[in-house]
Amino acid sequence: MKAPVSWLREFVDVPPAPKEVAVRLTGCGFEVGAIEGDVLDVEVWANRPDGLSIYGLAREVSTAFDLPLKPMPGDAPPVAPVGASPVPVSIGDAGCARYALATADVRVGSSPDWLAGRLTAVGVRPINNVVDITNYVMLEMGHPMHAFDIARLGGPEIRVRRARAGEKLTTLDGQARSLDDTMLVIADREGAVAVAGVMGGKDSEVSARTTRIAIESAWFQPAVVRTASKRLGLKTEASARFERGADITSPVRAIQRALALLKQTGAGDAAGPVADIYPRPAPARRVGLRRARIGLVLGEIVPDADVVRILSRLGFKPSADAEGWQVDVPAHRVDVTREIDLIEEVGRHWGFDRVPATFPAVRVPSAGPVPGVARERRLRRILTAAGLQEAVTFTFLPAAAAAPFVPAGQAPLAIANPLSEKFAVLRPSLVPGLLDSLAYSRRRESDTVRLFEMGSTFRQSGERPGVGWILTGLRTDHWSERPTPVDLFDAMGVADVLAEAVGVEVRTRPADLPWFARGRAAEVVTGAGEAALALGWVGQIRADLVEARGLAPGEAIYAGEIDLAAAVDAAGAASLAIQPLPRYPSIVRDVSIVVDERLPAADVRGTIRANAPETLVGVREFDRYRGQGVPAGQVSLSVRLTFRDPGRTLTDSDVQLAVDRIVRALERDHGARLRG
Repeated sequence: MKAPVSWLREFVDVPPAPKEVAVRLTGCGFEVGAIEGDVLDVEVWANRPDGLSIYGLAREVSTAFDLPLKPMPGDAPPVAPVGASPVPVSIGDAGCARYALATADVRVGSSPDWLAGRLTAVGVRPINNVVDITNYVMLEMGHPMHAFDIARLGGPEIRVRRARAGEKLTTLDGQARSLDDTMLVIADREGAVAVAGVMGGKDSEVSARTTRIAIESAWFQPAVVRTASKRLGLKTEASARFERGADITSPVRAIQRALALLKQTGAGDAAGPVADIYPRPAPARRVGLRRARIGLVLGEIVPDADVVRILSRLGFKPSADAEGWQVDVPAHRVDVTREIDLIEEVGRHWGFDRVPATFPAVRVPSAGPVPGVARERRLRRILTAAGLQEAVTFTFLPAAAAAPFVPAGQAPLAIANPLSEKFAVLRPSLVPGLLDSLAYSRRRESDTVRLFEMGSTFRQSGERPGVGWILTGLRTDHWSERPTPVDLFDAMGVADVLAEAVGVEVRTRPADLPWFARGRAAEVVTGAGEAALALGWVGQIRADLVEARGLAPGEAIYAGEIDLAAAVDAAGAASLAIQPLPRYPSIVRDVSIVVDERLPAADVRGTIRANAPETLVGVREFDRYRGQGVPAGQVSLSVRLTFRDPGRTLTDSDVQLAVDRIVRALERDHGARLRG
């Protein structure tokens, strides 16, 4: 907000030095940037729409310098009485809580130099005296207005309603815009003539041929204006004020001020009363303020006289009670709803520099950690220790990049108002972002890339936390080992590490997923048979997706992803149980069996666990052999079985009985035979 000091001086006798005014405004919470001549460039925060006006800033300056503030423009004797409107007005939507309208006979021409000069000083281009006056009132009082050429209104009539789906409107900037039913419009009998709170229509604008106008001044719900502004990609001075929250008491005052300026500048005269349609007046707000609470929060006792002075200068009306004050909140302070808001008002004008630098007493113990935070930190440490580096990528993706990673029959979740096509949809998987990060690293001559990311993914079913990883290059480049490239088993190994860390036992089964090369993909599941639950997947990225990132067509890139929420649910409370150290020794037996080479090792493990006693505490494959002595199409698989009883020492006969039962189950279920 640009504010000429000469304009501020119309309402408060501020010092002539703009720099001194800037220092005081900064001291009470505003940020003043460049000073050009006597014009201050004031940064107004989103929660302070009252600062988006010359009078609002003058109110702050009045309080900062403890100087009298002149009455608000429009509070002077009215130019026109309040009564029935000569133009019929109807409000058909709750998005408009108040609508004021007046008519005037006008003589359209150039604005006086003083008015045009002030508009130019704050960066607004003068157009003609009528439009300039509506802009002047908006800047002066903070309340947007709009003027229609009555001769170009259908009826003439004004209707406040929702736009119809597909309804068209050419706005004042000359752009034809398509509207929808989320938007509030001002319409005549034939169609929309303005987007409420955003911009008027071209067909009803004031021109050199205009002789009679209708001036509107309304209050629109901030969310309605914000939605329309975002959907249309149209940010205006009016929408910036309405979407933050305008003063619902200002519409009639603003019209009276505009009519007074029309008369003062010779641009026109009121042609009837001011209509004020206000069906449900907003209730008054009253907030209690305790004297002791001010001292507790600020750490400093503020004298009662200063509390009353500060609040009164800012437009509040405090009345004393036993504990402090009951404070009537003015309508222009939409940000003040609680006692702490009033304390902030007192503190910033009392001076935060006067507050002592002491630590407050800790009266409530700090909250415990958010569930899952410790687990995520542990997973990060484990994955980093496994040689992966953490990446953080965007949650939004281009639609083309997300589409291959969506299951058949589904579509990625589109953003209603994307910043650009690069951020059009929510990511359905972590892998597309990791693939882009890998490509970025490879372009900088990094041959071996191992990345992981923890974050949310988004599908039609909702948001899910997950862990994704991507691998390419060499398994190791240490001089002591032969260089070998990573493969699918390395990607599966990451899934095993994650599962072990979470406390769930997993296996893989073949899968056909559209983003992986055929025959080079697997689902990560837990459980057996029909009850198996899919937790994620691993595989080799399709060649065309690799090429699309500018990588070599033949480069093997492996990726995987685990649904962290599903894995934690599958692990349950058992994963958190603390077990005492074993008191009795373990017995280890190695079993070598010959099975079909296509049989997944996870199926062998499942059969072993299903047929073993509770004393079996560990199953691990330690060798896989094909060659001499093993028939074609088969493989020798060596498994190490660990037995232990928590209450006694096992005997060889106990273990042998268990091993014999396991071997019989393997023979029965998989056609396995012991290798001699």
